[in-house]
Amino acid sequence: MHILHVVGARPNFMKAAPVLHALSKYSFVRQSLVHTGQHYDSNMSDAFFVQLQIPSPDVNLGVGSGTHARQTAEVMSRFEEVVLNQAPDLVLVYGDVNSTLAATLVCSKLGIAVAHVEAGLRSFDHTMPEEINRLVTDRLADLLFTPSADGDENLEREGVPSSNVHFVGNVMIDSLVKLLPLAKKHGERSIRRRYALVTLHRPSNVDDTEVLTKILNTLAEINNDLEIVFPVHPRTRQKILDNKINLRKLNLLDPMPYIEFLSLQSNATAIVTDSGGIQEESTYLGIPCLTMRNNTERPVTVTMGTNVLVGQDPARLAAELRKILEGNAKKGTIPPLWDGHAGERIAEIVTRTLNSKKREYHGSAPAQKVMA
Repeated sequence: MHILHVVGARPNFMKAAPVLHALSKYSFVRQSLVHTGQHYDSNMSDAFFVQLQIPSPDVNLGVGSGTHARQTAEVMSRFEEVVLNQAPDLVLVYGDVNSTLAATLVCSKLGIAVAHVEAGLRSFDHTMPEEINRLVTDRLADLLFTPSADGDENLEREGVPSSNVHFVGNVMIDSLVKLLPLAKKHGERSIRRRYALVTLHRPSNVDDTEVLTKILNTLAEINNDLEIVFPVHPRTRQKILDNKINLRKLNLLDPMPYIEFLSLQSNATAIVTDSGGIQEESTYLGIPCLTMRNNTERPVTVTMGTNVLVGQDPARLAAELRKILEGNAKKGTIPPLWDGHAGERIAEIVTRTLNSKKREYHGSAPAQKVMA
């Protein structure tokens, strides 16, 4: 049984690692790993493979950056040859990046079965490129693994057969649970005073100079009462340089490997972000999270977790941070099945489903027809 994993950006690595580890316990499973190269900076990519203890990719497509159309097309063009040569029984795709959509499209046209890890999430905002990726991927996938109950509800509403949908929990939390002890040890060596951890990278926040400047000015004012620690995404740093924005008072850091970043997360007084994964991680850690977006595809972090949507309103951001400093932070609980075992559940379902389908075909069907 040959299973091929496709990853392209750092959140994919954290989602794939638990599934790779879980499937490695099945002696009859052979795994391959394809890195599209969508994130190509070593701090955004290579270090994650080391820390997450996953093997170096069997194939690196080396796609790099570009417009959504160009990047998606490059992944499709380069991935098609790989998947034809390897003829896997199943391709596993992760999250909502362009690589996920591209690999799914290729496999769908070739009749190769696809499983989507982190299926069913919806922001209901079609201006987000990730929302388009999620919708198309889920429409074409054969197996859909959801991280929260709202994912099942969304897929049911969209007409996806319930037999294809499996609520397994959150694989990102698997990686967090595994590496949190190491992150805490790292934190013990670099204890800080109270601080807010900031990450910003979405076009809605960083592409508009006026919006980005207002956010950064607000953070600089807050820094008088709460230190701002800001690992700057390459995209955001470039926008800051291009627009010559004054970054007074802010503690700017380079992007960092996962364990170091998790240490900052777990010790933060508050988190300010526009990242989907960080909304989830902060909910598990119980850290107040202020999300600079008007919507989220992870509503469970708001309804059950510590997440508060503040949009792009600097006054709202400042007010919510004051609440946190005054001891009035939002409290939350950990959603169901965010227990560190989602990867194991995925591995069990994948192997059981593929074995069942192969028995139906008496072992005579070609690989791409196994889940037809």
